Amino acid sequence: MASTGVFADIIDEEDRVFKYYSDGEWKKSSSRKSVSIINPTTRSVQFRVQACTQEEVNKTIEIAKVAQKSWAKTPLWKRAELLHKAAAILKEHKNPIAECLVKEIAKPAKDAVTEVVRSGDLVSYCAEEGVRILGEGKFLVSDSFPGNERTKYCLTSKIPLGVVLAIPPFNYPVNLAVSKIAPAIIAGNSLVLKPPTQGAVAALHMVHCFHLAGFPKGLISCVTGKGSEIGDFLTMHPGVNCISFTGGDTGIAISKKAGMIPLQMELGGKDACIVLEDADLDLAAANIVKGGFSYSGQRCTAVKVVLVMEFVADTLVQKVNAEVAKLTVGPPEDDCDITPVVTESSANFIEGLVMDAKQKGATFYQEYKRDGNLIWPLLLDNVRPDMRIAWEEPFGPVLPVIRISSVEEGINHCNASNFGLQGCVFTRDINKAILISDAMETGTVQINSAPARGPDHFPFQGLKDSGVGSQGITNSINMMTKVKSVVINLPTPSYTMG
Repeated sequence: MASTGVFADIIDEEDRVFKYYSDGEWKKSSSRKSVSIINPTTRSVQFRVQACTQEEVNKTIEIAKVAQKSWAKTPLWKRAELLHKAAAILKEHKNPIAECLVKEIAKPAKDAVTEVVRSGDLVSYCAEEGVRILGEGKFLVSDSFPGNERTKYCLTSKIPLGVVLAIPPFNYPVNLAVSKIAPAIIAGNSLVLKPPTQGAVAALHMVHCFHLAGFPKGLISCVTGKGSEIGDFLTMHPGVNCISFTGGDTGIAISKKAGMIPLQMELGGKDACIVLEDADLDLAAANIVKGGFSYSGQRCTAVKVVLVMEFVADTLVQKVNAEVAKLTVGPPEDDCDITPVVTESSANFIEGLVMDAKQKGATFYQEYKRDGNLIWPLLLDNVRPDMRIAWEEPFGPVLPVIRISSVEEGINHCNASNFGLQGCVFTRDINKAILISDAMETGTVQINSAPARGPDHFPFQGLKDSGVGSQGITNSINMMTKVKSVVINLPTPSYTMG
């Protein structure tokens, strides 16, 4: 089992509730309360985690502040060495962590293992990149600005912000946690993790891998509990110096309350796929299905609306439908393509979008079928702008197709959305691809491929309600640091003679 062996310390054997992590120790909350985690497949309680109190959160942040001051004095090579060690431990224990992902968020078993391995690779890459980025500074001289002699030398370097609060989402609770942890730690910060409820146990296992690597006490912490009780307390805490959040509308509320601290937020998308008449339709169909239905569509970068030129629409829809028919449906333990969505409320929301489209006349290529949280893949054609599915993010295995009569119509629909995370365009004409990409109001545009966050060192950002700031390893390191300058004032101008 996941909670045996090296992970035995993270669960209380008496009541079978997973502990939270603070000051280098696994602890039980004084609240004596727990939060239940429902298995999406069985719809019964799978795990329970501690319901931390505000007092415990406050103490954890105070400890993190103290730990950070010492960590900032730790040599870069030593920080990187410990991150490499954590990455190796993480990959060594990929199977028990993946087992948690299967049970908590119904991620197919193979994809769950891939997430953990990818996370280890991200940590190692971040360690190496951090040494390079943070090991360099700038040397500026004053006489490059008009009216100045060379009487001032300016030395700039990157310094840590302090305590970073990391809040990852349910769909990648390990990978999107380490994408925040590793940059924060290599940059000299401490970090407090608030994992999502669904995915919390996988995140706790991941944090234990950092514990086993030997990081200083208090440097990395993980508090669990109800967002209604500790959510605002965390995000508005004066001891927090930076927030990295991935999720939904909650991020907008956080940004309004957080005050003057750096924010890194990715808040979802309605990623549009524009298919032109000259596109390779087989390539487009394969990517649309992969992009739209991978992990049951529960991805921020999933294809969420297809905008196809009318002339090739029939052919494309037939090809997409043929690919959809190949998808397997069932439990995550069987590595099925389509598994139960994360919660019953998510399934109900998706069903509401589907029923609205049906009432308004969308063409259904499959009969709508649902069993509990499991929703069979559904392709909807002839979707119109007056349907909710044309604009709202289903986060499920439902793909709407809107037929367009011009490229401008497709761009206008994409840009009318309040989201702007990613988009994609399929065409054989590179000139058209560039022109359309420039016109799309999204953080990233993929040409002849489905939207995707990775590789993890690529910049990843959204416009409008899709977020603020930019992710990706390099961008995250830079975002979690601040530039500091030291200016040397010389008594007389000084010039290097060559």
